[in-house]
Amino acid sequence: MADMIVVENLKKDYGDVKAVDGISFEVKEGEIFGLLGPNGAGKTTTIKMLTTLLKPTAGHAKIAGFDILKDSTKVRENIGIVFQDPSLDEDLTARENLEFHAILYKMGKEQRERKIAEVLKLIELEDKADVLVKNYSGGLKRRLEIGRGLIHEPKVLFLDEPTLGLDAQTRRHIWEYIKKLNDQQKITLILTTHYMEEADYLSSRIAFVDHGKIVALDTSKALKNKLGGDVISVQFNKGVEELAKHFKSLKWVKTVARHGDFLDLTVMEGETKIPEVIKIAERRKATVISVNLHKPSLEDVFIYFTGKTIREEAGDQFKEHMRSRMRRRG
Repeated sequence: MADMIVVENLKKDYGDVKAVDGISFEVKEGEIFGLLGPNGAGKTTTIKMLTTLLKPTAGHAKIAGFDILKDSTKVRENIGIVFQDPSLDEDLTARENLEFHAILYKMGKEQRERKIAEVLKLIELEDKADVLVKNYSGGLKRRLEIGRGLIHEPKVLFLDEPTLGLDAQTRRHIWEYIKKLNDQQKITLILTTHYMEEADYLSSRIAFVDHGKIVALDTSKALKNKLGGDVISVQFNKGVEELAKHFKSLKWVKTVARHGDFLDLTVMEGETKIPEVIKIAERRKATVISVNLHKPSLEDVFIYFTGKTIREEAGDQFKEHMRSRMRRRG
């Protein structure tokens, strides 16, 4: 399979701040590529550069064979974008939103009508095509935004937090639509998300970005296998920092990750190590509040490489997302 996206040593500086610090990766044609990281890690800046909304300080990137600097118009012709924030005209119908977008891409009348019919069928909104968007649920609006991003037949679709703020059931429906369009249209997708299960379910490969660098890149299965063994997640009432240092010194503890008053310890044969963990806490005058044993998850890998849980980041971003929407309404 050919490379649809090639990124080489891409950088973006804001004065002394390195927002993106020399990242490189390739995305194959038809692949779903997940881009994950804490807030401020460089994900959004990377997406803005790849979609020609921002010029890089250094480095190169090509989309569908076109250079993001030398062939920016051709790049834009070959990409679609579904933004994190809603961008539909709610006083228009779904059909009118799609037609307006198609006109912006200078599509002829016959081509517009054909593509609008195709997209409405793909996103299963044929029966609601002439309903005003303001009467749509959040899930229907998201499906329409994804459909609008496909109207000009792009080779690459960028999905920036496509299910942020939606309930769990609606998120799952959106995942199925994303999978379907990838299977049917063979379109290449770049996905940014704070929902770890979303990246795990959808992505062929996942890149973790932190401090402007890619710190891990592989399939979800391979990333989980990097930790291996079991994960003992323990909550303590005090002394977490000192306990973390002690556990790091033990040969039977493979990795230690701290988040708040929790420690995640990667060990072999975890069920036999729990009593020892409790004894160590007691000797150090700390109390174990809760303990959980599980196989390494993508969340555990994320914590290992970034030192923070995706849930903490997601909560921060969701709050800011809602504040932004309230400010616009006001």
